[in-house]
Amino acid sequence: MTFDDVRTLVLAWPEVEDGSSYGTPALKVRKKMLARLKEDGDSLVMPGVPPDERDMLVESQPRVFYFTDHYRDYPTVLIRLSKARRSTVEPLLRRQWRALASKKAVRDFDAIG
Repeated sequence: MTFDDVRTLVLAWPEVEDGSSYGTPALKVRKKMLARLKEDGDSLVMPGVPPDERDMLVESQPRVFYFTDHYRDYPTVLIRLSKARRSTVEPLLRRQWRALASKKAVRDFDAIG
């Protein structure tokens, strides 16, 4: 996957917009970060992943998932997009989108999905 693949996927969802965060491209929902491209140009910063789940992801797929000391105390995982599949990344993005989007947007999206 690439960030463009992620971007194409999530911009089809209600309330998602292009943005930037820390000088890198980001995707936002109602001005809150859905995900952003890390400075290395390959890793996706994926918030909304509790530490216990993050540890399980890193342990089960260390080529795809990792985190740095900076993110140790945050519910965030880093995803190497060049090693990731859409089927792995999309559920994490969708869960975070559902947490950030308005209840109406989620309800309307579920009705057509």
